[in-house]
Amino acid sequence: MEHLYGERSLMEAVDQEKKAGIQINSTDSSIADRVLITYYTDPLCCWSWALEESCRQLRCEYSEKVQWKNIMGGMIQDWSSYNDPMNAINKPLQFGPVWLHASQVSGVPMDSTIWHTDPPATSFPSCIAVKCAALQSPEAEEYLLSALRRAVMTKAKNIARESVIMEIAEEVSRAHSSFDLASFQQAWKDGSGLQAFRSDLQQTRYLKIGRYPTLTFTMDGVKGLMITGYRPYPILKQALEHMMENKVPKK
Repeated sequence: MEHLYGERSLMEAVDQEKKAGIQINSTDSSIADRVLITYYTDPLCCWSWALEESCRQLRCEYSEKVQWKNIMGGMIQDWSSYNDPMNAINKPLQFGPVWLHASQVSGVPMDSTIWHTDPPATSFPSCIAVKCAALQSPEAEEYLLSALRRAVMTKAKNIARESVIMEIAEEVSRAHSSFDLASFQQAWKDGSGLQAFRSDLQQTRYLKIGRYPTLTFTMDGVKGLMITGYRPYPILKQALEHMMENKVPKK
């Protein structure tokens, strides 16, 4: 796998991600001909929030060329085990300056006061919630993921709390008729969302993804690309166009 502005190298993307369970081939030619972008992220990742509009723009501009897959990374299991040596973070208060920096760099508003007033104890519940929504549809997944991010990043709501997650899910269901609140609640209660999240964790750990956001670009017959960390839209566009330009024509 070729890295764009990353800090480590991996084995060739297609082989690695096939082993991890990502299906790149498809009997549907309209899907098989697309570039698969796998987005490793977390609802509590401020740099992912900063990247959200660029991701939306990429998917809109290249809607017929891209297949998108979200993987929840489980960035913070709990504070007793969390340690980010790159940013010197091992306790909640230290996240505030990182959010301020991310906001300044990206120009995306973020309310860092939550790390002083009601710091989330973990990102696992919000990741599970996203997977509960994903069991309905990709659209439901996107609606909830965006709503969770907006709630914590701009309204200082603690999305580690079940009550807050359910409140946000209700708001999403009122705003989007395609989001089935009952199905979401069932997936939360019966553990199917948790099971889906565990699958994401397994894939993330297998590929040793430790920084968010990370995006991999894969396509049959083309060397994969990886982008790690926040990058401006032109970099994402460059990576996608590189993949499409190097596609091997079918015989």
